[in-house]
Amino acid sequence: MAKSNLYKGSLTTIILKLLSEHDKMYGYEITQKVKALTKGELQITEGALYPSLHKLEAEGLLEVDVAKVDNRLRKYYKLTEKGTTETVNKLDELERYIATLQTLINPKLSY
Repeated sequence: MAKSNLYKGSLTTIILKLLSEHDKMYGYEITQKVKALTKGELQITEGALYPSLHKLEAEGLLEVDVAKVDNRLRKYYKLTEKGTTETVNKLDELERYIATLQTLINPKLSY
């Protein structure tokens, strides 16, 4: 699944969920956390991640803090209050979607 495009529709939710669990994270840290949590099954590229981060920031869901680390500027992303609310909504939406897919894939398990 590492090269699958299935996660792209869920990328926003993945980002918001991670940021809800961590006060702030920088881009590379997000990619590595996803890779570690999924044991390499999901590998988010910078080309997919940064446009999503910028979009979330433009929508007011994220704010950015810039810090100098090892003589380089690093952008840390964190949820705004609006972002926290949207995280709950996105997770609920994703859970319903997964349940619907499960019904289609394995109708015998549906209740």
